[in-house]
Amino acid sequence: MWRLKIADGGNDPNMIYSTNNFVGRQTWEFDPDYGTPEQRSEVEAARKNYWKNRFQVRPSSDLLWRMQFLKEKGFKQTIRQVKVENEEEITYETATTAIKRATHFFSALQASDGHWPAENGGPLFLIPPLVMCLYITGHLETVFPEEYRKEMLRFIYCHQNEDGGWGLHVEAHSNMYCTVLNYICMRILGEGPDGGQDNACSRGRKWILDHGGVVSIPTWGKAWLSVYLAYLIGQDANQCPQSFGFFPLFFRYNQIFVSSRRAHHILKVCRRDRIALDLGRSCSTSKLWCFIRLIYMPMSYLYGKRFVAPISPLIVQLREELHTQPYNEINWKKVRHLCAKEDLYFPHLLIQDLVWDSIYIFTEPFLTRWPFNKLRKKALEITLKHIHYEDENSRYITIASVEKVLCMLACWVEDPYGNYFKKHLARLPDYIWIGEDGIKMQNYGSQVWDTSLGLEALLACQLTDEIGPTLMKGHDYLKKSQVRDNPSGDFRSMYRHISKGSWTFSDQDHGWQVSDCTAESLKCCLLLSVMPPEIVGEKIETEWMYDAINVLLSLQSKNGGLSAFEPAGTSKLLELLNPSEMFEDVFTEQQYVECTASVIDALVLFKKLQPGHRKQEIENVIRKAVQYFEDIQMPDGSWYGNWGICFTYATWFALRGLAAAGKTYHNCLAVRKAADFLLKLQLDDGGWGESYLSCLAKKFTPLEGNRSNLVHTAWTLMGLIHSGQAERDPTPLHRAAKLLINSQKEDGDFPQQEIAGASLKTCMIHFPNYRNIFPLWALAEYRQRVPLP
Repeated sequence: MWRLKIADGGNDPNMIYSTNNFVGRQTWEFDPDYGTPEQRSEVEAARKNYWKNRFQVRPSSDLLWRMQFLKEKGFKQTIRQVKVENEEEITYETATTAIKRATHFFSALQASDGHWPAENGGPLFLIPPLVMCLYITGHLETVFPEEYRKEMLRFIYCHQNEDGGWGLHVEAHSNMYCTVLNYICMRILGEGPDGGQDNACSRGRKWILDHGGVVSIPTWGKAWLSVYLAYLIGQDANQCPQSFGFFPLFFRYNQIFVSSRRAHHILKVCRRDRIALDLGRSCSTSKLWCFIRLIYMPMSYLYGKRFVAPISPLIVQLREELHTQPYNEINWKKVRHLCAKEDLYFPHLLIQDLVWDSIYIFTEPFLTRWPFNKLRKKALEITLKHIHYEDENSRYITIASVEKVLCMLACWVEDPYGNYFKKHLARLPDYIWIGEDGIKMQNYGSQVWDTSLGLEALLACQLTDEIGPTLMKGHDYLKKSQVRDNPSGDFRSMYRHISKGSWTFSDQDHGWQVSDCTAESLKCCLLLSVMPPEIVGEKIETEWMYDAINVLLSLQSKNGGLSAFEPAGTSKLLELLNPSEMFEDVFTEQQYVECTASVIDALVLFKKLQPGHRKQEIENVIRKAVQYFEDIQMPDGSWYGNWGICFTYATWFALRGLAAAGKTYHNCLAVRKAADFLLKLQLDDGGWGESYLSCLAKKFTPLEGNRSNLVHTAWTLMGLIHSGQAERDPTPLHRAAKLLINSQKEDGDFPQQEIAGASLKTCMIHFPNYRNIFPLWALAEYRQRVPLP
């Protein structure tokens, strides 16, 4: 039986290390002797129930660890369930009862080190590259014994669409990228061409062939299949690494190029306007968004090394299975830019294809021959230095899952028996998560994010006497998770920003600062700092708060918005070179409504409690941020959400930030427009529901059948409360609260519904704890700020 372990450092201290004794680390192990027959029966029932209803609710309910924790703690809900009848008013007592039930249930899910574990998955393109990588290196069966491989196959079967394909994420329509990757993954894991549950392989292969065959896979897929899987697609079709085969050279020397007068002259001649010049100035590797930078570093290293995996019998079979014509008859150059329409969200401009083709045709022949190959060799050395730097400063977690696999493979190519690769293997458990739908690879953990939001929800409940130990443990976790130092050495020369005083998305070992995680965690610590230390623990050190403020202030852009990871400001023209057809806005750091709102909220509270520290700077940041909200508000009164779905998410954040800055319905047009936008969308049952398709269309799209979603309802309820709706007309608030109360389950949990997180416009992220955090938080705000009988 599977068991979740907390703050466990593994079995090899020589290959894994931590900055805070692994606080926040969450890893799974299979123990054949763990659990009673009744517990095993419950797990199997959860699996069967998910399979039966997988097309109704696609995200898992993340039940395995929850069942484990509730059993270990002996949790049993003792507070009676409440329901509000149709014509009945919600009383203060009713709201309090629902809040207490949700609070006690959520508190029971807290881990021993103070954080709340959870899946952070959703995408269906993460596990296959990991399996491919370990297949190439020969470590698949060592790292993933039979029980792991069984659960990986379960996950693939569970998320196959009815048409036979797999989507970009668990709710998406089928596309070539994920269908091909998951088909190959099944074959590597031991399924035959016609194997798999419900004929999964034959159905998946039919989808691929019916949609043009594997040659139609987009750029990232061509990267994996043409180089790393021994020319499953011919090398000439390998658009991405061919395009970035120059990247190791570009990585080191493009800054020298664009700074020279001669280069500026060339760019001006090429284009008489300033577009080419701005693009040239933006092309420094340091200007790329950190995630994309850390994907193409190892990718370019692997291509620059001309790495190709050995051809195996399985590769030969896959060549026969996945092409619509014989492999040797395919004209690879003609399919270099081919992309299935199901994958095409961000089409390449003609100029981009010309740039990449020119690099491939004219540059590659020189860089593979003397004396120019000496230049490439030097560039590869520098690229590898950056890879090792990032690995060391993230304790070999790396920034996220895609980067993790690529960096691990690059280290193996450098030295198959070296410690760099072994250290990567030791950190693979940090990415593995198990639910009733099987094993999935996480994007990377959301421990800090979930814990900070969860603590804010609990603090809003005003039940300190009942949940003091929970608050103390959560407070302790946040204090131990704050990043204490900047990246090592001359971090700016390695394209890193300050991180001292920040919080990451996951745990301290991860090391990457995030603005909204820092802001929400700081706000929690500020709120807890004025509470009795004998109940919630000693307050955070003042200097640590100042360090956090320093990070936040450094991330505001000229337009007033806050970026997430690093300062923004690179020309948007660089997005013209985005080689990924599936994602948008991946090349440059952006400003985000959600991050900006979180930071405003934290700064306002900090200024109140620490009025003497950088007061003028903080006031200026808040003023500019408010202007940013007003400037980018949509004509209908909404804001676009980048990290959640979508307009309801961002509009709640914006209203929260504006309210913290003193803006109200009466003195701010933006607040009035936002409130009107939300009120128009309320459904007959009192809730709100928004489809993930809003993120793609950039236009509000309701859920199919005008269904409500409890998380979306909670966001909107809080947004309207921040707008002052209780003083104008509380009826919409009562209707929303009634839906939340009546939807609570017998044990105090809330049902899992549609996916709620988002990324890169097209890739949705699953946050199972949202179903507990946000309904609880919304009901707490409702009880506190809406008059009740």
